[in-house]
Amino acid sequence: MNTAPSVTADQPNACYNIAAVERDTGLSKDTLRVWERRYGFPKPQRDQHDERLYTLPELEKLRLLRLLIDSGHRPGKIINQSAVELTRLIAAQTPATSTPPEIAVIIDHLLQHDVDRFRNALLQALMKQGLLRFVTETVTALNHWIGEAWLVGKVAIFDEHLYSEHIQNILRNAIIAQPGRGSAPRVLLTSLPGEKHRIGLLMVEAVLTAEGAACVALGTETPTIDIKDAAPAYAVDVVALSFSSAITQNAALAGLTELRGLLPEEVEIWGGGGALARARKAPQGVLLLRSFDDLRYALERWRVERRRR
Repeated sequence: MNTAPSVTADQPNACYNIAAVERDTGLSKDTLRVWERRYGFPKPQRDQHDERLYTLPELEKLRLLRLLIDSGHRPGKIINQSAVELTRLIAAQTPATSTPPEIAVIIDHLLQHDVDRFRNALLQALMKQGLLRFVTETVTALNHWIGEAWLVGKVAIFDEHLYSEHIQNILRNAIIAQPGRGSAPRVLLTSLPGEKHRIGLLMVEAVLTAEGAACVALGTETPTIDIKDAAPAYAVDVVALSFSSAITQNAALAGLTELRGLLPEEVEIWGGGGALARARKAPQGVLLLRSFDDLRYALERWRVERRRR
């Protein structure tokens, strides 16, 4: 299997296979192939096995396109613009807001590759804020900064990997340390095949745990048929699925629709994440959550309705 080298500015001719580009940009392989066919970009080379290879300039432009598409631009309107023009578009729509000092300190430790201070700063924020505020304020702000910095090449891939590992480890330990075993509703947390991102799931689990719900975490990439079997086995009230921007909106909605047809009506389905942020209509019998406030409201609404029964 081909592997991609680290992305650095001194590798202008470096080539990356399609899996590495998908992982780096969050654009699916299908999206890359469709753009190649429909718009003539990217224009990958081919290796001796006829596998696609992308150059660093193509990778950098794809990062910019992903950022602009996430903010509402249509691919066909911007894909033929140069990287310089795309960067100007991003700058024009990005408000000049300063990073809060407490977030800036954590970011600085990461960029300085000071692992101990980076970890300690995260732990101090957790102790000061508590799990709920740590997730909804600190981790959310850090994720936003890391996501934008990564797409425009301000942080290296290894920095993002270190960040992800530390956040995941801290959240797991904090969830385990929460007192009690949780009460209703009992929520099964997972993602569908193709969705590998764990941080979003862990953040949802942390919020639900802090609010006293009982969580059954299956990790990522669980097939719908296995979710169907797991729901009665664990006697869950809700199945919550996370879809990052690496998944297309249509794929996310199709997965939710398929799962709704497999689960009994009394088991609620909640879906959220970047892929669903702009979905106009939820599949029948599915609740779309666009923020942690939505999640907490859904939790309270479930409890109120259950008390009325």
